[in-house]
Amino acid sequence: MAIELLLNGHDKDLGGGFTVRRLLPAAKRQAVGPFLFFDHFGPAEQRPEDNHDVRPHPHIGLATVTYLFEGAIFHRDSLGSEQEIQPGAINWMTAGRGIAHSERRPARLAQQSYVNHGLQLWAALPEEHERTEPRFEHTPAASIPALEVDGVQVRVLIGHAFGKVSPVTTFSETVYLDVSLKGGTSFVLPPLAPELAVYAVDHALTVDGEAVAPRQLAVLRPGAGVAIHSTAPARVAVIGGAPLGHRHMWWNFVASRKESIVQAADDWEAGRFGRVPGETEFIPLPERRFTA
Repeated sequence: MAIELLLNGHDKDLGGGFTVRRLLPAAKRQAVGPFLFFDHFGPAEQRPEDNHDVRPHPHIGLATVTYLFEGAIFHRDSLGSEQEIQPGAINWMTAGRGIAHSERRPARLAQQSYVNHGLQLWAALPEEHERTEPRFEHTPAASIPALEVDGVQVRVLIGHAFGKVSPVTTFSETVYLDVSLKGGTSFVLPPLAPELAVYAVDHALTVDGEAVAPRQLAVLRPGAGVAIHSTAPARVAVIGGAPLGHRHMWWNFVASRKESIVQAADDWEAGRFGRVPGETEFIPLPERRFTA
């Protein structure tokens, strides 16, 4: 059997009626490679009267990885970065010792309806890099390597695959692919990393003949290549890399030591993360505090 575990995820309301499908972390699996958070949002219409903006909030010990299939999000952070995130680009924000950011509707779309659809992942940082300096790296769609493998379109978002190397900088072995299959085609995925998972974005798949429903995450058994097949045009996300070990997670914080999360909560409450230029709002700490 090629699939070690099938994760169905659950719906999570982020506020204002904006719902995402959360696949990681799960009760049976915290992470695949460094990825310990996996949200699929949309496709969802964003109307002028909707308020799905994410106000400034903090992170430590992780990197946020944002990828859009459709739509637009405007990123601001406490380093002063300002970037409209557009489809096909990879946006990697290293939180390290601490960063705050917001994710909002771009001003140019304030009076328009449009559709947002994409994936929001978090990658844990190796212990020796948990307190690295924060940074934001935008890699436009045109800089992402793309190729055709047996008639299947593959974009190498992060890491290396099929002789292509992504320019996105990471702290550990990481793989992230966007694969587009035509109806009735198959794709052989080699064992690119110690841990891999396949996500059916929009249509059912089979992985070595085993069924994967839309919006299921199939964690693969390590060490072997698998054949991915779809009877209809389908989009597939592949994630993985080298495992980094268990992490403590609370709210927007990830750390190998509980004490780091307690300190980050105190720092956010005391305003020590720094302000996001152009922002006056912020998300307060949850009432129920994390304890070491």
